[in-house]
Amino acid sequence: MGLTGLSAAIVGSGAAVVARAADAVPPLEPDGDEARRWAEVELSDPVYDIAEPTPLDRLAQAVADFFGDLFSTELSGQWGSVVAIIAATIVIAVIVVAFAVWGVPRSTRRARTAHATLFGETEERSAAELRTAAASAAARGDWDEAIVLRFRALARGCLERGVVDLPPGATVHAFARAAARMFPRLADDLEAAATAFDDVRYLRRPGTEELYRRVAEADAAVTSARPARAEVPA
Repeated sequence: MGLTGLSAAIVGSGAAVVARAADAVPPLEPDGDEARRWAEVELSDPVYDIAEPTPLDRLAQAVADFFGDLFSTELSGQWGSVVAIIAATIVIAVIVVAFAVWGVPRSTRRARTAHATLFGETEERSAAELRTAAASAAARGDWDEAIVLRFRALARGCLERGVVDLPPGATVHAFARAAARMFPRLADDLEAAATAFDDVRYLRRPGTEELYRRVAEADAAVTSARPARAEVPA
């Protein structure tokens, strides 16, 4: 066999090998069933689970779709606008009722904790605790202490209710004037109680049972009275 014959034989043998290899490779353009099977195998890979929406995503989407449909004007006839108006009216009514029942939100909790100082001294006891301490002082005849504690109970009670805002450094008479704006019928009683506190605490005048009773009555009257306005004065 010459050189030419040998080359032809090699080429023929290579072509046969390529043909057999091509027969072993799946077709690059599968039919419908084969393509569906390939897609199912591919999508069964766990990596695709990450893209699936979570139950929380589905819930959020359902809520969003609900409100979108509620306020949509694509309902039959004029029902879309009617439903939107009814829903808005209900929401506004609920808000109005909430304000009517609970009043304007006030920083009552802040007032309880931020005003640890009452008339120049640190005082963290609640109004109830101060009233109990004042009653104990009155029971042992310590009228000075009883008057001071009961007036502080009066001020602390107003702060806890959120009806009076007592800035740092405010005097007892400044507090009495601020409280009188909320309880105008008790203005004289509040001023008399502030004067009793001043006489005992700063002027060093001896306290008496009558002065203590005056402060205690003012505290009780303010506690049971309804403030004239719901807003905290500036």
